[in-house]
Amino acid sequence: MRIIKYLTISLCLTFLNTSKANETYYKPFILSQQTNIEFTTLIQNIKLKLLQAGYTLEGEYSALPKRHILIITNNRLKQHASLSAYGGYGAAIRVAFTKTNDNIQLSFNNPTYMAHAYRMKEDLSDITQQLQSLLGFIQDFGSEKGLTKDELRDYQYKLFMPDFEDRLELAEYASYSMAVKKVTASLKNTNGGTKLIYKIKLPDKNETVFGLSISGKISQTECAGDQFIMDKIDFHKLKSTAHLPYEILVSGSQVFALYAEFRIAISFPDLAMVGDNSFFSIMCTPSAIEHALTLAAGNTVDE
Repeated sequence: MRIIKYLTISLCLTFLNTSKANETYYKPFILSQQTNIEFTTLIQNIKLKLLQAGYTLEGEYSALPKRHILIITNNRLKQHASLSAYGGYGAAIRVAFTKTNDNIQLSFNNPTYMAHAYRMKEDLSDITQQLQSLLGFIQDFGSEKGLTKDELRDYQYKLFMPDFEDRLELAEYASYSMAVKKVTASLKNTNGGTKLIYKIKLPDKNETVFGLSISGKISQTECAGDQFIMDKIDFHKLKSTAHLPYEILVSGSQVFALYAEFRIAISFPDLAMVGDNSFFSIMCTPSAIEHALTLAAGNTVDE
């Protein structure tokens, strides 16, 4: 009986280890190319490829030195996003160009990683495969090991920290149309030191996602600035430029954003808690981002 017991335990452990070994691990970003093509020429070439493949260019962001970001979507991606609660966060892909001392890195945020992190109904694997075929593929990056589907769909940087279902409630208005109007006007006025980068309305759903830059140049938002954050934590050789820009989401009559402890961590899951280039180095950021985004949503902040 003892031998049978040990054999049973051994078989169970073998099964569990095999099952774990067969799991797929996902990383936040995909490196497509490393090239020495002239920067603006590369950007124009990639734009043309994307447009010819049926993507629309929703916005561009080049406020950070040696970095440029294209915001793209297509009907398929918007349809995917509309199937899920708060799926608007996954309605856009960020294609990034980063100049380094050696070359230009072309990368984009991994749609399948994003789909699991945002608990979308579809895994966006068709979008991932299409972009890899279109732009090229060298490697996934942004995490040494990566995260499994289950880990992403229940992601928290640390225990008791926010997950995807924990959302900043920035403002509420009388209707969806009023909420969109107020946020649009607020971003036009650069409230909170923010600036509109893109705006995507989901089909057949009262949901619109706004992508925005954060300058960090007004009182109480210094630690929220895109430049401040990337200077502190984007320190690896392969750059995570496609982390930007931040989003706010109008869903129905409410305006939401993801907590910085989730939104930043999902792009930098291996970031140490303390030390140089750690979350401790941006410990002032979550409250500063909340301040900036509340103003961007057209609301006020108690001083």
